[in-house]
Amino acid sequence: MNISIINQKIQLQKDILLQHPLYEKVKTIDDLHQFLECHVYAVWDFMSLLKALQNKLTCTTTPWFASQNPETRYLINEIVLAEESDLTMDGKRLSHFEMYVDAMKDCGAQTAELESFLENINDTKNVFIAIKKSDLHPKIKAFLDFTFRIIEEGKTHRIASAFTFGREDLIPNMFTEILKSFQQNLPETDLSKLIYYFERHIELDADEHGPMAMQMITELCREDEHKWKEVEEVSILALEKRIGLWDAIEEKIEAKLELA
Repeated sequence: MNISIINQKIQLQKDILLQHPLYEKVKTIDDLHQFLECHVYAVWDFMSLLKALQNKLTCTTTPWFASQNPETRYLINEIVLAEESDLTMDGKRLSHFEMYVDAMKDCGAQTAELESFLENINDTKNVFIAIKKSDLHPKIKAFLDFTFRIIEEGKTHRIASAFTFGREDLIPNMFTEILKSFQQNLPETDLSKLIYYFERHIELDADEHGPMAMQMITELCREDEHKWKEVEEVSILALEKRIGLWDAIEEKIEAKLELA
């Protein structure tokens, strides 16, 4: 098995995501706020997948020892550098999560629920308890729970699968669709920071991080058919959880319309 076969196996889920009706539902600033206030959890937990891979593929403890595979070490460190310390519009260094939250605040979206959720994780020291006790939509809870279950399992190729096929590989296409919706439906609203964030992701993931993540999968699995099979299984599950996240956002937008 190889990357091209995995892509064939997950094409159905990718098509569902790329043709999801959510993209057409983001028509007003309130719709956009709802989208951002839900999607931010995917931006946040992505960073945990990333750091889990860095912990597995590099040495992040002392005393330092060279990790086993210099190629995967390089690949993940390159991705971490940009995701954790990228340039903002005004030339400052922030993580992509911090850039996203800043863009949310700039366009009027609420961050209080997110901040409370993160505080609960810090207080309980248990992400699963914080997810369970939160008031998030059940499908958003399921999305987050899946991410941290994969991380907790500790199998590097499975974490890389959720990271690569559930996230990095899809980001350019998904964000392009979202940007088209924003620009078409919200021409009067200043979304400069948000558009910068999306365009930066499209640029990095299409040209650099996407190919790097694919190479990382290949390095981790090599000729091990069992690992490739697990990559397929995790990738499908990750995409199904992402579809669930999109369903949740669509449901919340529609619920607001019914109340209006």
